[in-house]
Amino acid sequence: MSTRLATGGRLLDRSRRIPFSFNGKRFSGHPGDTLASALLANGQMLMGRSFKYHRPRGPVASGAEEPNALVNLGEGARHEPNQRATTTELFEGLAATSQNHWPSLEFDVGAINTALARFLPAGFYYKTFIHPRPFWKHVYEPFIRQSAGLGKAPAEADPDEYEHFYAFVDVLVVGGGVAGLAAAKAAALSGAKVMLIEQTAHWGGRAPVDGGEIDGVPAAEWVARTVSELETMENVTLRTRTMGAGIYDHGYVLAYERVADHKPGGEAPRHRLWRIRTAQTVTATGAIERPLSFAGNDVPGVMLASAVRDYVVNWAVSPGDRTVVVTNNDDAYRTALALKEAGLVVAAVIDARAEGGGRLMDAARDAGIRVETGRGIAKVKGGKRVEGVLTCPQAGEGTATEEIKCDAVAMSGGWSPVVHLWSHCGGKLLWDTAEAAFRPDPDRAPTGANGKPMVVTAGAASGAMGLGDVLADAHAAGLAAAGAAGRAPADAEAPAGEARDEAPLAPVWMMPQGAGPALRAKAWLDYQNDVKVSDVQLAAREGFESVEHAKRYTTLGMATDQGKLSNINGLAVLAGELGADIPAVGTTTFRPPYTPISMGAIAGPARGATFQPIRRTAMHDWHEAHGADWEPVGQWRRPYTYRRDGESREAAVNREVKNTRDALGMLDASTLGKILVKGPDAPRFMDMLYTNMMSTLKPGRCRYGLMCSENGFLMDDGVVARLDHDTFLCHTTTGGADHVHAHMEEWLQTEWWDWKVWTLNVTEQWAQIAVVGPNARKVLEKLGGMDVSKEALSFMGWAEGTLGGFPVRVFRISFSGELSYEIAVPASHGRALWEAIHEAGQEFGVMPYGTECLHVLRAEKGFIMIGDETDGTVIPQDLGLDWAISKKKDDYIGKRAQMRSHMADPERWKLVGLETVDGSMLPEAAYATAPGTNGNGQRNTQGRVTSTYHSANLGRGIAMGLVHRGPERMGEVLEFPKVDGTVVKAKIVEPVFYDKEGTKQDV
Repeated sequence: MSTRLATGGRLLDRSRRIPFSFNGKRFSGHPGDTLASALLANGQMLMGRSFKYHRPRGPVASGAEEPNALVNLGEGARHEPNQRATTTELFEGLAATSQNHWPSLEFDVGAINTALARFLPAGFYYKTFIHPRPFWKHVYEPFIRQSAGLGKAPAEADPDEYEHFYAFVDVLVVGGGVAGLAAAKAAALSGAKVMLIEQTAHWGGRAPVDGGEIDGVPAAEWVARTVSELETMENVTLRTRTMGAGIYDHGYVLAYERVADHKPGGEAPRHRLWRIRTAQTVTATGAIERPLSFAGNDVPGVMLASAVRDYVVNWAVSPGDRTVVVTNNDDAYRTALALKEAGLVVAAVIDARAEGGGRLMDAARDAGIRVETGRGIAKVKGGKRVEGVLTCPQAGEGTATEEIKCDAVAMSGGWSPVVHLWSHCGGKLLWDTAEAAFRPDPDRAPTGANGKPMVVTAGAASGAMGLGDVLADAHAAGLAAAGAAGRAPADAEAPAGEARDEAPLAPVWMMPQGAGPALRAKAWLDYQNDVKVSDVQLAAREGFESVEHAKRYTTLGMATDQGKLSNINGLAVLAGELGADIPAVGTTTFRPPYTPISMGAIAGPARGATFQPIRRTAMHDWHEAHGADWEPVGQWRRPYTYRRDGESREAAVNREVKNTRDALGMLDASTLGKILVKGPDAPRFMDMLYTNMMSTLKPGRCRYGLMCSENGFLMDDGVVARLDHDTFLCHTTTGGADHVHAHMEEWLQTEWWDWKVWTLNVTEQWAQIAVVGPNARKVLEKLGGMDVSKEALSFMGWAEGTLGGFPVRVFRISFSGELSYEIAVPASHGRALWEAIHEAGQEFGVMPYGTECLHVLRAEKGFIMIGDETDGTVIPQDLGLDWAISKKKDDYIGKRAQMRSHMADPERWKLVGLETVDGSMLPEAAYATAPGTNGNGQRNTQGRVTSTYHSANLGRGIAMGLVHRGPERMGEVLEFPKVDGTVVKAKIVEPVFYDKEGTKQDV
């Protein structure tokens, strides 16, 4: 059984003990332990069950690549599923439970699936759950939902805090092993601003475990010395427990820091998401050891040889009293020697290579360890724990020739460089025949906006496996990254490490190489998802020859480890079945994050009240004090109306509507989007954004514009003002500002990246006040400071000046059909100007009005509202806005889409006005019925209401709607059923109900 060794454990503090629990049992460990090492030290090898067959699972690795030892961590509000025991640092009071079993870990009813395995091959669900069809809803779907997933989702709100940090550096080095340290030091000595991140709590990576000397001193001593030196350098930032999650375009990197997982309950945030901008990224992410595929390689007690070495050296844990080492390369001999040095028994080293290994094999034999060459494991004996292995000739078919008693197996199939980050942003790979692994192709690196490489690999991540080669490669990578970031590479020598002295690896993708069907059906590739060698071979036989198709058919590499241990072996098996070379089969797609990131870290501080902070204008408090009845508009709060004592909402709206038409109204329009577009190419960019021509707009003038999506549908509208030759101010809807700005940036960054255009969302920098009504000019003239006459400031013009002592930008635009000015002022002056206008307007009958009055006024004039008259399927032509579509320009976003047959179909629903026969209001969103029924037995429809209001000015209900061929059917009466069974009749009329000549807005 596994146990704690009496001595050793370089990461342990044996002076203290830490209590923790697993499945309700009390255990203890030491500071420096991981949950996995502490459980193994207490004899707990069984830690979970696999997903599909519920097979017993113990840890197979010691780090982030672990697929088996997943646990529920914490209780109550701090419960979190699927936490790796191998990376969870032990802390006092830690409470963990195992997953995916019932009723208990030791006795799981679901294990019956193993006996049914022949009926549950790869892809069985695609063939099983389709017939009979009625079973899907009532049998199959409930069963699948009940079976899906690992662990239990937390039921309570997360009490911890999370945050986002930003960093801007010349060189980011990901990985704090000796390669990362060497690269960071080289870049720092070159004067670069460097950030070095390491996903574990310790520097040095594998070197302190594997031994060797650097610059004449033990690797561990060199690591400590180099870290101390980097800590004193002002241009270097060091972060442990920080994982490089993903590399994106333009030198953007996400990193995930586990700030307080190891000491919960304090004031520090639990996790931190780093958003890093870097000129160059060095990925010193090391390599991952591959398992070997033989029958029973998933039995608890079968581990990677490097993991066994880690548990012995780092945590003084013996995975077993008697271990068999099986390998195809020399590195596993280091594990045999480490076990021997710790006083443990190595029953044998089974080396698949006929000639065996080199110097390390000789050292093992000299230490008295039995070495068998040209042999493999036919089968592992045992269920919940290794009991022994049956060995056979590697060149054979699996006939056992010897049984070796053991309680642990250390396997090594070679090492694969960690290429995930390199691949995230387009880095390509090449096949390294000598190492039987993919490694980065330095000639096809990820490139930045300038077309030059922005990522360089270092050390084992490059494919260098010997200590000396690792250090030399890393040092060169650090200098190269600093040089590419604009720094002069330092004149410094690379650290000196021992040269690699190992015999060549022999690619072994199945053990033995001629294993029969029975053995292949027990040889596991993906431990968590229970994907076997036979499953991948079946996928190939059934025609899933693409690696991406085989992945999805078998679920190979789709577990929480994302195939870190399984993918290369799976690719090799697929290639073998197809009779193709492994490089020809290719790899699956590497996607961020490298390891899972908590949802809390992604959200950061955006939770609760700050999830979507309420946005308030500069006049918000004034509105509150004057009876504002609030409504949410996007993330803003806007006054719906201003109610007086004893006044209903409807009465308040009617009062505001009448007063604005007859005297003077004020509207807080600050929430409307304001996006600045500037640059030499701004005119042609504006022509592409809007359906009408904006490049011909003169400075000092405004123009109404429509913006469509690439699918041709109307997405926003607003007034555009040209500030100067290269600068435009685009007004958008309140809810559309952020979306429109993102729309602009998407096109600039993906399609027109070489255009000299810059955009800036200045919505919150300006307060904007609409002064509306027959007395609008009078109140502004009373304030004084600038000429607002019709001659000086004509309709659709704008001017800058001073109004009542305030610096303003005045727009002569109208969304009400009345004489109207929209006055923009720096937000810090917003309330003061509002109060000044309100005070000056008392003699003119001024009243503030809210959004409902705004809607009534615009509907009386037949003006559309995005989100009312549009729903994502409406094009400008549907709304009678053909006049706003330029016929002079060749293209705009959405033009080609609008030429499709469905878009140009004369049978489309078109905008009309609707006037009820009895003067009542049409119900919101009501449909006009047509004769007959559709295939579902529902009444056919021929139109729908888009906006409906009571007009106090007209004394009746008014509405706008989309009706089948509506403009051709003026005077027809349609029927609109109500939910109570009654019907409202409405006549199709022109959509303009008030001041059809438009004389009131241009006086």
